[in-house]
Amino acid sequence: MTDLVAKTAIDRRLADIVRPVIEDMGYELVRLRLQGGNTQTLQIMADKADGGIEVEDLAAINTALGATLDVEDPIDGEYTLEVSSPGIDRPLTRLKDFDTWNGWIAKVETSELIDGRKRFKGTLAGTEGDEILIEIEDHGEPVTIGLTFDLLAEAKLVLTDDLIAEMLKQRKDAGVIDETQYDEVITDEEGSEED
Repeated sequence: MTDLVAKTAIDRRLADIVRPVIEDMGYELVRLRLQGGNTQTLQIMADKADGGIEVEDLAAINTALGATLDVEDPIDGEYTLEVSSPGIDRPLTRLKDFDTWNGWIAKVETSELIDGRKRFKGTLAGTEGDEILIEIEDHGEPVTIGLTFDLLAEAKLVLTDDLIAEMLKQRKDAGVIDETQYDEVITDEEGSEED
């Protein structure tokens, strides 16, 4: 498996249709899932290469994908199309994501038991070849282990105060958050912003 963007056969077939549309628009496909139910839902997560996708971007992707999917008609019956950002506690679906989010806490689940377990939580430490590196606690001691990317079933960032603060800082630095829209920004003694 080259990524966790689309896992089932139908998801991979749909990804082959939507990925070129999204990439031609200058975005990246992060994850695609076709969910069952009374009315199926096609969930698509997209982002900019440098992050920071906005509502207007998602609306444009939704419009383009809606037109493409109407023509291709790859899904039997009715379905709902949902296009969203990956969110702060984003899924990690590509090997490059583990380098991008190096130093952040993540939960990783493997498809097979590794040393008697499938779930790992720790600090990402990048990649080495086809392995993701993650620092976990082992009997109270930090240890960095390598997990072969092909054995991953799921992976996502853990929502922490530090991660939220970093995402807000990035949006502020990119000019997405306009401080003039707020009454007052209060900083603590160390200069970091508080509520």
